[in-house]
Amino acid sequence: MKISQLTTESFEQAARLLNEYRVTFHQPTDLPLARWFVKERLKQDESIVFLAWLGEEAVGFVQLYPIFSTISLKRAYILNDLYVAKEARKYGAATQLIEACYTYAKAHNARFVALETGTENDNAQKLYEKMGFIEETDVMHLIKYFDEHESPSPNS
Repeated sequence: MKISQLTTESFEQAARLLNEYRVTFHQPTDLPLARWFVKERLKQDESIVFLAWLGEEAVGFVQLYPIFSTISLKRAYILNDLYVAKEARKYGAATQLIEACYTYAKAHNARFVALETGTENDNAQKLYEKMGFIEETDVMHLIKYFDEHESPSPNS
């Protein structure tokens, strides 16, 4: 398993993985849209993407978005996406991708890396806990949607 940061040469493989990832969240397959999205993030320098490789094929990716912590006056990162293709799971790709995020964040003097995951995603929760993530219990995370996404009801 090899981990590398996204480059213009590897963005096609990242787009393919992003498309697969979105399909797992019940989005329609749309490789041209995935290509556009990855290309824009790379061109605008808006995210950091690492790819996991088995031989010549990219089999997983993780995407970090930079933010800032005003209280600590330091950079921080949101680990927004982590995906490993089904056929490549159990090779440690997810662990290595998260470790690449930690290495990158520490090298850039970040205060933290944060993420969110579904309450029913037990496998991901176990991995994140194993990797040192902790659940914050003293803050509430809220969201306001501005697109066609249906906001969940307050009782869900």
